[in-house]
Formats: sequence, structure tokens, C-alpha cells
Amino acid sequence: MKMGKEMTNTEIAELLRAVAAAYQLQDEKKNRFKIIAYQRAADAVEHESSELKDLWDEGKLDEVPGVGESIAKHLDELFRTGKSKHFEEIMKGLPSSVFDLMKIPGIGVKTAYKLVEKFKSKISAKDPIGDLEKIAKKGKIAILEGFGEDSEKAILNSIKEVKGREVRLLLPYAQKLADEIISWLKGSKDIIRADALGSLRRRASTVGDVDISVSSLNASAAIEHFTNYPNATRILEKGERTASIIVPGNKQVDLMVEKPESYGSLLQHFTGSKHHNIALRTLALKKGYSVSDYGIYVLDKKRKSQKALKNSRKSLRKFSTEEEFYKFLGMGWIPPELREDSGEIESALRSAQGKLGGLPKLVELNDVKADLQIHSDFDIETSHDLGESSMQDLVEKASALGYEYIAFTEHNPSHSKHTEDEIVEILKKKREIIDKINYSYNPKANRVLKVYNSLEIDILPDGRLPVPDKGLETLDFALVAIHSSFKLAKYNMTRRVLSALSQPKVKIFAHPTARKLGEREGIELDWEALFDFCLKNDKWLEINADPMRLDLPDFLVHEATKLGVKLTLGTDAHHFEHMNNMEFAVSVARRGWAEKKDIVNTRSFAEFEKMLE
Repeated sequence: MKMGKEMTNTEIAELLRAVAAAYQLQDEKKNRFKIIAYQRAADAVEHESSELKDLWDEGKLDEVPGVGESIAKHLDELFRTGKSKHFEEIMKGLPSSVFDLMKIPGIGVKTAYKLVEKFKSKISAKDPIGDLEKIAKKGKIAILEGFGEDSEKAILNSIKEVKGREVRLLLPYAQKLADEIISWLKGSKDIIRADALGSLRRRASTVGDVDISVSSLNASAAIEHFTNYPNATRILEKGERTASIIVPGNKQVDLMVEKPESYGSLLQHFTGSKHHNIALRTLALKKGYSVSDYGIYVLDKKRKSQKALKNSRKSLRKFSTEEEFYKFLGMGWIPPELREDSGEIESALRSAQGKLGGLPKLVELNDVKADLQIHSDFDIETSHDLGESSMQDLVEKASALGYEYIAFTEHNPSHSKHTEDEIVEILKKKREIIDKINYSYNPKANRVLKVYNSLEIDILPDGRLPVPDKGLETLDFALVAIHSSFKLAKYNMTRRVLSALSQPKVKIFAHPTARKLGEREGIELDWEALFDFCLKNDKWLEINADPMRLDLPDFLVHEATKLGVKLTLGTDAHHFEHMNNMEFAVSVARRGWAEKKDIVNTRSFAEFEKMLE
């Protein structure tokens, strides 16, 4: 594994993940807290908008969230000497190809190590993924003990995914980067306004390059300020109206400048998806207009053909705001999240005419009254990751956010490591702790914040839940989720999920597609059957705010809300700071046309209590 004084954030993140993997190989149970610490530090470094080396130079390494004192100490040695004795010792004897193979979805460190050891002479350090693909195509993995033809086929499919994968930023990290640059831009007296554009402004789950627009009367000064952004590693272009820079992580940021009187036109033009803009352009031409990022051209209506209209510009109408732009076309203002050509243009026309079927009043962040998926550090020895923050810290964070209620949803105790009686005793202990918290926060029934005792329970491949009935009785309600066996056929997967949701204590199906953005595709489900079951049995589907999930996806949110299926929002927080991610669950809900009435935890505590009953 490469080490050096001038490592980039991406390289450092890979190094930290390699250390975590090495700890797994040594003793996964003994080292589980170290593994979690290194994995989270890797995520924090990968998405840091300043180069870690620069932060180290400034003595600010300890300010990076997720990088604890111990890891910071080893990184300090790395930046001073070009290597870390601790990292070298932990990874001693492990081929670098092991860590490369871990980039293939479905291949963990133990499987990667086994494959490298078995095909030692045929898997090179230069192209280990390509070498493994050649081995799999020859059928040599299928004959290995513990693999088989299905495993070999899955590996080949995963390699194909890796090779065809487009590198995109997850929404929260793209937003963080854009926010920091916009904050810098607003420090210039020549910049009146700055906004994100494109898929970022539409709040898509992943984003390519970050595009930003600026309103200014002095374009050259605005561009000069932009290209002087302190964290820029390179300037790609510096024109009269546009500029591009590269920031840490080799991410590109593009800028466009427009005068205030035409800023609304630019904002509209570079926000909508390609299909939204085509549909808008078609509508405009029918009305005798031609739209552009400069404004709307009023065409000579005497010319009858569309082609003639297109080529006969008469006068330009400029718009300082998007509202004016859409109004001129006889439409209501369309929220950026809806600009995907999924019926929003027709709805905007109906809105402007005061007709039924207009644009929805989308749910907003301040509508949210609760977080319904939070993991505390209560240790129940699960097969999944534990939370980092105490229940007390999480309750205080919830109170600061103004929530009326929250749910602690730690993963269920591992059924392979505990007897049923032990699982029940663990859950009783958790119940007692939460009862004490509720008593201390709600003296004399003057309720301030209600904490619900819940659990995120694995759905086993056959649909059973690994928690006995007596354990379920300790809960206020339960979430269920898929955490294994992702490749079942649609019929079997649907039966599996519906079986789990049939348990009376279960209310929520968490991160329903089980996807991991950029890593794993979602499961195959009969969504029509699931929606129907939820409606008939009063079950709810979660929109999970974890940056790698943002699941239920927006298009399924739209389908669910049209049918009347209720949704919940959960941050899946494992640290109290993660509770700030609720805005991204709201973004998914808005992209799915969800209104306040569609979201369960926009209800007050009293209303939610009735829904549980």
C-alpha cells in the first residue's frame, strides 16, 4: 500500500480502509471498534473539501470529524516522515492486490485474501481486478471450495459494474463542497448572489461536476475571486463569463456569471434536466417563444412553421427571477427537485390556471417532528456497526433540533452469538434504560421529548426475524431491513419482505431497496405487491438519509405517494452529528413529490401515538 508525505485525500482514505481490512483479517471480533473507527475516518477524509496535508500544515488535523486522536497521531507521523510504523506493522505481509479486489461489490477482505492466496502467481499488483476477471471467465473460481458457479457469475457481474461505474459525488458531499465555495464567493463585494446548478440544485442522489452560477455586474472580478478559491489545486479555464477549477479529490467545479437582469433565465436554464428543458422548449415554441439562458425571445407569430419560428427572433425578454420566467410562459414556479419531465410542466400550467392537479406543496425540513432511525452506543453485540454516541447525547441533539419524539433503533442482537433468552434479557435492559430517559425528560407527564424503544431487525432469507416474540414485546415498534442475501429472485425476495412485515410489532421497512450508491444495486421486489400490502396493513416505508443510501429512491417515493402509502424519514444516525442529515431524506421526499401529509413523522407526538395504536 502506497505511503508518502504528499498523499491526496483519496489515497489516504484508501490507506485507512486498508488498515481497517487488515484488522478484520487479524481478529474481527476483537478489533471491531478499531475497524469502525478506521472506516469512518476513511469516509471523513475522502469527502473532506480541504487536502488533509494542508490541514496538517495548519495544525488543524484534529478538526476533521471522524479522525480521532489515535489515527491523527499516525497521520502526523505519515506527513512528517512519509510513512507510519503502525500502518506498516498492521498491514505487514498483506499483498496490495487484496485491497484492490475489495473494490469489487460483494468481495470482502477475507474473500479477497483467499482469492489472492489461491491465485498468487496469476493476480498481479498492476491489474488485479482485470486478472481476476480472466480467471473467472476460465471457470477457475467456481471449482474453489466455498464458491461455486453462482459466486463466480456474481463476481463477473460485479467486475462489470466496477468497470462501467461513473465516478459521481454523493449528494451530501457535493452539497458540502458547493456550500463552502458559495460561502467563499459571497465574500466578494462584486458578487450579488450565488447558487448551485444542475443535478445538485435538483437534489439528485449523486452529482457529477459541481456547477455554480453567480449574479454580478463585474464578471471579470467575480471570476478572479472564484479562481482564487484557497482550496483550488488547479485552474482549468478562466474566460470572460465562465471558469473551472479542480479542488481536492480531483473534483471539478464550474462557474457561470450573469448580470442581475438575466440571472433568473440562467438559473432556470442550467437547473432543469435535459428532458425538462426539452419539454419546456417545446411548450415555448407552441406559444411563439424561444427560451435560452439569456431570457425568452418573442418570435414573429406570422411565421407558421416551427422551424421558421425558431429562426425568427424578434425581441428578448429578460428575467431577474425564475418566478417571472415561468409566469411569462403561463406556469407556476416549479421547485428545482421536480424538474425532471415527470409531469411537472403540465401541473405547473394547471397551477397557474387554478385548476385541480396542480403542483404539490412539497414537504419541508421544518415540517419534520422526529427522527425514526437512530443508533446509540448501547452494546448489544450485533453483526452490524454500533452507534458511537450515547443515548443522552442523541436525546440532547434531538431536543436541539426541536423534535417531539425519536426512536432508538439499534441493530438486533446477533442470533448466532446469543440464545433466545439472552436476546430477551438484552432487550429488557435497553427498555429499562429508555424508560429512565423518558422519566427524566418528561417529569409529571409534562412531555418534552418522547423516546421510543425500537430495533432495526434483520430479515432472514426465509422471512423470519431473529428476535423471539418475548423480545419483540419489549419494543414500542420495530423496523425491519435487508442486510444479507441481496440476490434472491423477485418472487422470493417479495415473499421474504412481506413475511417480515406481517409481524404485528413491525411498522417500518427500512431502506427498502437495500442499495449502496456507487457500490451495490438494489434488490428485486414486486413493488406493486409491497405497496398494496402496506396500504392494507398500515405499514410504512422509510426514506433513509444515509449518504450512501438515500433509499427509498425518488421514483418509488412518487409511486408510493400516488397510491397513498405512508413514508417515514430516518437519518440512520450512528453519531449525533449524523442527525443533521435529515435534510437529505427530505430532498428525496421532495423529488418524489411527497407532501407533509405523506410523511408519518411530520405528525405531532399526539398524532403519532394514535397512528401507532
